[in-house]
Amino acid sequence: MTLKRAGKASENSPLGNEKTGTGTGKNLNEVAHNKLEELIVTCTLKPGSYLRIQDLQTLTGINRTPVHQAVTRLSSDTLMIIQPRQGIQIAPIDLTRSHLLLQLRRDMERFVVALASERASSSSRRQMRHLIGLLSTHRNEMTIVEFNEFDRRIDQMMLAACGEPFLEYTLRPLHTIFRRLGWIYHTQTNHGANLDMTIDSHLDVLNAVVAGKKDAALIASDKLIEFVDAMFPILETEVAPSVFDVTQDFDPF
Repeated sequence: MTLKRAGKASENSPLGNEKTGTGTGKNLNEVAHNKLEELIVTCTLKPGSYLRIQDLQTLTGINRTPVHQAVTRLSSDTLMIIQPRQGIQIAPIDLTRSHLLLQLRRDMERFVVALASERASSSSRRQMRHLIGLLSTHRNEMTIVEFNEFDRRIDQMMLAACGEPFLEYTLRPLHTIFRRLGWIYHTQTNHGANLDMTIDSHLDVLNAVVAGKKDAALIASDKLIEFVDAMFPILETEVAPSVFDVTQDFDPF
């Protein structure tokens, strides 16, 4: 199936170009992690495929030690699987498991938006209002790549507003798992060609948190999860199994 609205991040992205290509120490480790995470989300690193550390070095342009650190971290996040004597496998997508994890994400997101509604500082709320304005202004020409930039920023702002660092380490892998599913939904299915529902769902959450309306934020968060839940039957029927796991590729002709 032809990819739809995949696009690429614009050099004039409304969020600006914040990606760092160079760095040292911990910063370079984070750069390597972010680059590999993005390659996983966009399925550039195909689910189920096998690679070597050297392959990942070539793809990221980063040397061995930061890439190795990133692989270890992504393995802990269940996004990569280190297979002795076979290399590194990009974790296949198991829709049954993902559907189960959605229940966990629902409960955790409820906790986050409730806390953010109560704790967000005036500075955090100003940043969220700015993001709402950008997302509303640029929504009509936005690609899934550009939306994912907004999505990451929204997640960061929500977690920062909560003021509890532990939440990032538990939620970030979940966000990546579902961002990859969202990428497939929006690029591989007819239902996902339009980003309006995705954008509206996120705006509803942001607006409620900015207003400090905890109950409205919980309702908006639940509706966002319901939207994600509705993706699963479509993914199961419209997307070839090999998209979720390249080892399932089968062509009898």
